[in-house]
This record gives sequence, C-alpha cells and structure tokens, in this order.
Amino acid sequence: MAKVLGIGGVFFKAQDLAGLKDWYRRVLGFDITDWGGAIFPTVAGGMQVWSPFAADTKHFAPSTLPFMLNLSVDDLDGLLARVKREGVEVTGPEDHGEMGRFAWVVDPAGIKLELWQAAG
Repeated sequence: MAKVLGIGGVFFKAQDLAGLKDWYRRVLGFDITDWGGAIFPTVAGGMQVWSPFAADTKHFAPSTLPFMLNLSVDDLDGLLARVKREGVEVTGPEDHGEMGRFAWVVDPAGIKLELWQAAG
C-alpha cells in the first residue's frame, strides 16, 4: 500500500528572506546552501512527528501563527547558550523523560520553534 514515509521538508514565506536566513544561520547554526535552504541528515534514534492541535490551543503562543516547527538538536545546552548570546528570549528548557529535553524560541518571522534533544 502506498503511504507517506515522513516529512520531506518545511516550506514557508518570509517578508525579510535574507534577514531570516541570516538569523537561522547565525543563531541556530543552519548551513544555508547556495539555493537558499538547509538540508539535514536523518537523525539516528530520532523521529518525525505529525500532530494537529485544537484550533484554540495556546501551545504555539506567543506566536500568532497557526503552526510551530520542531527542530531536532544535538546539544540543547550548547545551542541555548548560543541563542542567549544572540539576545533571543528562551522558554525552557524542560525535561520530558523518555521524549527528551525541549526549549522554545520565536524567530524574527514570528514562528515558534521547539528545540528538541531526543533522550538517550
């Protein structure tokens, strides 16, 4: 039976494309390619999640957008130190046992980013 295997990418519009790419490169360490995106290798032991939320959820706050991005990270503490040096406000981190550790930031386009370091 044909089925979806996972998330193949995240695509969205940005008002300040160059500035947003620079922020992701500088603050989160994205390796932005010549064509303008970033490619990530498959994370061993990680997972991809698809999860709709109720229309009235507050989980994406303070963002007013109807979505949030989860980014898998290799060293949450190290990344949070970098994010804080860049003057970005961080919510968390929180430990969720078997799922791992999480922290949240909002990018310049108003997108809430969930930073996740898998347990183990």
